[in-house]
Amino acid sequence: MPRFAANLSMMFTEWDFLDRFKAAADAGFEAVEFLFPYEHASEKVGLALAGAEVEQALFNLPPGDWEKGERGMAAIPGREREFREGIETALAYVHETGAKRLHMMAGHADPQDKAAQAAYRASLAHAADRLGEFGIDLLIEPINGKDMPGYFLCDFDQAAAYVREAGRPNVKLQFDMYHCELIHGDVPGRLEELFPLIGHVQIARAAGRHEPDASGPDYPLLFDRLDALGYAGFVGCEYRPEAGTLEGLGWFSPYKKRAAEA
Repeated sequence: MPRFAANLSMMFTEWDFLDRFKAAADAGFEAVEFLFPYEHASEKVGLALAGAEVEQALFNLPPGDWEKGERGMAAIPGREREFREGIETALAYVHETGAKRLHMMAGHADPQDKAAQAAYRASLAHAADRLGEFGIDLLIEPINGKDMPGYFLCDFDQAAAYVREAGRPNVKLQFDMYHCELIHGDVPGRLEELFPLIGHVQIARAAGRHEPDASGPDYPLLFDRLDALGYAGFVGCEYRPEAGTLEGLGWFSPYKKRAAEA
């Protein structure tokens, strides 16, 4: 049965950030993820995680100036020093949370631009080698152009090629089924094909990025498929609750019950 991680940047927003860890645990989640923890001291994030007795599944490397629209630096020539400093910042939060996976955002750039490609490859290699010193996986994720126009990494084949080219065992694909549905469709087929490269899975309904159901992608089917493939990682619930976090957890109840009975 999949192990679910609540995404605290989208879910449980009815609580202050540091209170969301306990709220997620009380709702039955065994793990959490979030986009960025950097507005809060690493020690406070670690204490909130430990107090809730949940596991940290994932978070993102610093993205640059998010408020000004930046969405990562890895593919941006001239941002190398800032990117590398961001890795060191993230490692302080790794120390406090025990996270074993970090996601590297690429930024806005033309995926066919040679300079952007070179910057991205160099960032990928440096980040993978630095994080590998601590046994941490580096994840890359294609993001659909509707939600993030102009994002460099916007195709699953493109992402898979970068993972394979990197030639490092800790470089893996972050397989967000929501983005896959919007970019390519055929999520079950892509899951089968790319499974050997996958280091983390995320979910959301295609329509509105709300709670997962069978409307597309067919999540009950996909959860069974993950089990059949032997996926042992977390499934990050990166969706926006349609009417409220707790009100929208009906989909989760059968899985929570099964986990309790196991």
